[in-house]
Amino acid sequence: MQLYNSLTHKKENFKENVPGKVNMYTCGPTVYHFAHIGNLRSYIMEDVLEKHLRYSGYDVKRVMNITDVGHLSSDADTGEDKMLKGAKRENKSVMDIAKFYTDAFFEDCKKLNIKTPDVVEPATNCIDEFITMVQGLLDKGYAYVAGGNVYFDTSKLDEYYVFNKHDSEELMVGVREGVEEDTNKRNKNDFVLWFTKSKFEEQALKWDSPWGVGYPGWHIECSAISLKHLGEYMDIHCGGIDNAFPHHTNEIAQSEAYLGHKWCNYWFHVLHLNTNSGKMSKSKGEFLTVSLLEEKGYNPLAYRFFCLQSHYRKQLVFSYENLDGAATAYDKLLKKIAALNPCDSDELDMAAVEKLQGAFKAALDNDINTSLAVTAVYDVLKEKTNDKTKIYLLNDFDKVLSLDLIEGAKKLDENKGEPAELDDFAKYVEEQIALRVEAKKAKNFAEADRIRDELASKGVTLLDTREGTKWTKE
Repeated sequence: MQLYNSLTHKKENFKENVPGKVNMYTCGPTVYHFAHIGNLRSYIMEDVLEKHLRYSGYDVKRVMNITDVGHLSSDADTGEDKMLKGAKRENKSVMDIAKFYTDAFFEDCKKLNIKTPDVVEPATNCIDEFITMVQGLLDKGYAYVAGGNVYFDTSKLDEYYVFNKHDSEELMVGVREGVEEDTNKRNKNDFVLWFTKSKFEEQALKWDSPWGVGYPGWHIECSAISLKHLGEYMDIHCGGIDNAFPHHTNEIAQSEAYLGHKWCNYWFHVLHLNTNSGKMSKSKGEFLTVSLLEEKGYNPLAYRFFCLQSHYRKQLVFSYENLDGAATAYDKLLKKIAALNPCDSDELDMAAVEKLQGAFKAALDNDINTSLAVTAVYDVLKEKTNDKTKIYLLNDFDKVLSLDLIEGAKKLDENKGEPAELDDFAKYVEEQIALRVEAKKAKNFAEADRIRDELASKGVTLLDTREGTKWTKE
């Protein structure tokens, strides 16, 4: 298998540290709000990587953190604390917010057939590990105390910008948005390992430490949690491309300074999901979540299919038009599978199995090329072999793709050839029509027109009659 290594900027033959075993780490969510579908693209592609490794015979141990404390908004350890922001927004405690959005995240993952990692560790469980690592860095001369906080000293490294060769001037105050001056730092790119003094006097979660009562910096979390569960050597570290700098850069700096040797061999970064107006975020435009897609009548697995049609190292542009195209293709694929009629008396065509499995595995061995893996699914349906063999292969490929190919096809039969999500869409349209009727009764004609226009944008035409409002869909 070949993987593109973000650290070396090239494809490399994958070689694990311990034969047959893969230690894999995923940067988990900061649980202050729902995950948007851009966040979830990364988890979908990491899920495919993990499942392909297992499909290929590796014994995989995958660890994910949950950031439920700290995590300041900017990469200069400044800005609003995201967990505190969520608690204020909803008038709840920080831990109530953390539990609610952790549960919501894994519910979204379930809808998208994303496997829960073997270990899921909230940061608040590992305060002792963070303190031990920070003290170790102080003892080794890689950290210093200033203004009540503990900082990592990047000047002690031979190389800091390991992913990209940044000019240190890029971190000068005023040059880059979000960077504010921290007069405690010896160097502009030093980062906080432990806070006892910060702008958040009302910080809800604090712990005793050798440096005073405080809380950990964001970057120390992943290093300490991975060391706790995976040991000193890691095979693959995953995350969105926006984590490469500064988060993963700082993870490498502190982990290798603490350990005294190379820490992780392969870095797997998923590029952004963009809208037509730029990078998707929680603060721009419509807040796109899995639940919103469901409300609009989409099957969450149509979104997974949409992601798999593109390579993880390519920026993907989301629009409802693009998602409609993927949803239509997914439905057509399920209809083709539903039309298969396997015969119990048929024998598996092992020559076809070997050939088609080889093509599928070759696609994913080539830097997790999911678009070619999806093509391999269509090649199964085109193959001149019996339907029993086709069903066997589709089940086999779905161990990695997780598109519910066979189960989805069975649901088509139950719905007389129509995708199950169309029933959900019809329910959505009827609910919107009822809201429009109420708006008209209240003489809120602007709202009534908005609902009509919203439905029209989805191809729904309304016709008001004496018997009520009828609707058709293009």
